[in-house]
Amino acid sequence: MNDSWLNKVNWAQDGLVPAVAQEAGSGRVLTVAWMNREALRKTVQTGEVHYWSRSRRKLWHKGEESGHTQKVRTIRLDCDEDVILIEVEQKGGIACHTGRHSCFFQELKDGKWVVTDPVLKDPREIYKK
Repeated sequence: MNDSWLNKVNWAQDGLVPAVAQEAGSGRVLTVAWMNREALRKTVQTGEVHYWSRSRRKLWHKGEESGHTQKVRTIRLDCDEDVILIEVEQKGGIACHTGRHSCFFQELKDGKWVVTDPVLKDPREIYKK
């Protein structure tokens, strides 16, 4: 497969596009991260999600340290062609670096952010560096 399909994506000026990882089955949003062309290409080639880390300024294979990889089910492009939606199977049930199922574990209630999801595994056990 040639890479012409990558040209359809409306990449931002910085060469990135937001990528939403949605859990297959539940439909829950697990995380939102960024992809560049290489990350999206590697995701398609390997069947596991790769992102671009803006803070580390490098390609990042989701789960490379934790083992909590995201297996691709489907990849979709929105109507404006500037957001990627990836339906995934989340290995280990943990998507967040805090040890929670989803990165979206805080809910606004009565003007305060309340933690609603438990830590499933202590991050110190996940990231032993």
